[in-house]
Amino acid sequence: MRQVQGTFFSGYVTILVKGNYPELFFQECTKKGITVWNIRKVEQDACEGNVRLKDISHLRLIIRGTHYKLTFINKKGYPFIFNRFIKKRPLLLAIFLSVLLAFFLSNILWKVEITGVPKDIEEKIIKQLDEYGIHRGAWMFSIDQPNLIQQKLVEDVPELLWVGVNQRGTTYSLEGVEKLIVKEEEKQGPRNLIATKKGVIKKMYVAKGLPMVQVNDYVEPGDLLVSGKISSNDQEEESEKEKEKKVNYVAAEGEITAETWYEVKVASPIEYSYEELTGNKETKYYIQIADFKFPVWGFGDPEYEQIHYDTKVSSINFLKWELPIKIVDTVLSEKVYYKGERTKEEAIQTGMEQARSELLLKLGKDAKIMSEKVLHERMENGKVKMNIIFTVEENIARVQPIK
Repeated sequence: MRQVQGTFFSGYVTILVKGNYPELFFQECTKKGITVWNIRKVEQDACEGNVRLKDISHLRLIIRGTHYKLTFINKKGYPFIFNRFIKKRPLLLAIFLSVLLAFFLSNILWKVEITGVPKDIEEKIIKQLDEYGIHRGAWMFSIDQPNLIQQKLVEDVPELLWVGVNQRGTTYSLEGVEKLIVKEEEKQGPRNLIATKKGVIKKMYVAKGLPMVQVNDYVEPGDLLVSGKISSNDQEEESEKEKEKKVNYVAAEGEITAETWYEVKVASPIEYSYEELTGNKETKYYIQIADFKFPVWGFGDPEYEQIHYDTKVSSINFLKWELPIKIVDTVLSEKVYYKGERTKEEAIQTGMEQARSELLLKLGKDAKIMSEKVLHERMENGKVKMNIIFTVEENIARVQPIK
């Protein structure tokens, strides 16, 4: 009789039954619904057979009051293996500590590799990484996501044009591209300086070339400011009739500062609203498996009326494998909304500051706003709409090659 399917997982025992006609005992077991198999007669008054572990209690009831003697001679299956394993506590403790140690070491940063940049920039990157808490021996869960590290490095290390951050197990690999400041090659060809905007000349600095305008002159876009064409007349003493006109061409250089004007339209609302974080916050930790999250720290929601959520997800590694388990760190910050109403004068002032900032952002850091004046203002749909004229001093010179 073949072994009954699945008995290894549920467990089974081999029993020895002694007495007159022991096969009748197994026949009685079958009548009671107890599964037996591999029945064999080993002696005239002894038989062996296999029964399930769960049927042992029923065997004891059947054999009670009979002349048969029951002996357990073998135990097989998963329950017995598990029990023997549990009894070996030192081995079990050693395995548990080994797995725990491997898990711990798999989530420690052991190496930081930096490639693609010179040694001096590499040292600056290492210094910044130390400030971010990224160094050998750092706990992986405390490190920011690679995209945030990239953004911080580009902002804090001016020499970096781009940097890529990749995490491979317990190693962080950074590949950077140095920002090469390419100096504009001096153009050897002749050129003029012309006006790009209309305005009144306030300052002139001409390094090369022939000035064609003066301070307080009004110019239009395209007017010639500094000429790269310089003429000189040389008369030869040998002949008064012969006269030769020589022309020299240079690359005009200089800075022409002019007073220019800009009209800016802006609308400033009377009612305003904005949000702000108060600084009060709580942190929650979850273990995420697939789409399910189980809280492990920080239960319940804080008593904030408005909450800003900032979530960070960290992978868990075991040796070289990334486990399908993640640690989710969520920071709940208190957020408050402010609403208010400005007076008309305050709305005008706010609108002018906004227009000033936008204009300077457009013109660049070298431009200076000299004066401003509101040409027209009106109330419309809860907003003060204004036309503002700005007087600006800026360099209006642009290079034009001489053909």
